[in-house]
Parts: sequence; structure tokens; C-alpha cells
Amino acid sequence: MLDPQFIPHALSALIYAVLGLVILVAGFVIIDWWTPYDLWKEIVEDKNIALSIMVGGFTLGLSIIIAAAIHG
Repeated sequence: MLDPQFIPHALSALIYAVLGLVILVAGFVIIDWWTPYDLWKEIVEDKNIALSIMVGGFTLGLSIIIAAAIHG
């Protein structure tokens, strides 16, 4: 038997997950727009490892901020 609060809690978790992903993608798009070169081309085609590490650090930092904002 399911807990009566399962559906509302699962729905709110899904909404927050989607909202967090949308904010994360928007943040990446803004950083890509802000930089003077195409991040995706530099990372995928030119194999720029330093830029990959920078974008990974940015993504982790933004993810932590989003999680703290949603949780708190």
C-alpha cells in the first residue's frame, strides 16, 4: 500500500529536478554566449581539455548552487 503523500512528493521531486536541469542548461547557454568562442566546438571537435575542465567545474559549481537553492 502506498503512502498517501507519495504522489505529491514524487510530483514535487520531479518538478524540482526538471527545474534544476532547465536552470543548469540555461546557465551553460549563457556561459557559451558570454565566451568569445564556441564552447561545444572547442571541446568536441578541437579536444580542448583545459576548457573541458573549466566547463566541468562551472557545471559542478552551478549544480551545487541550484541544489542548495532548491533544498533550502
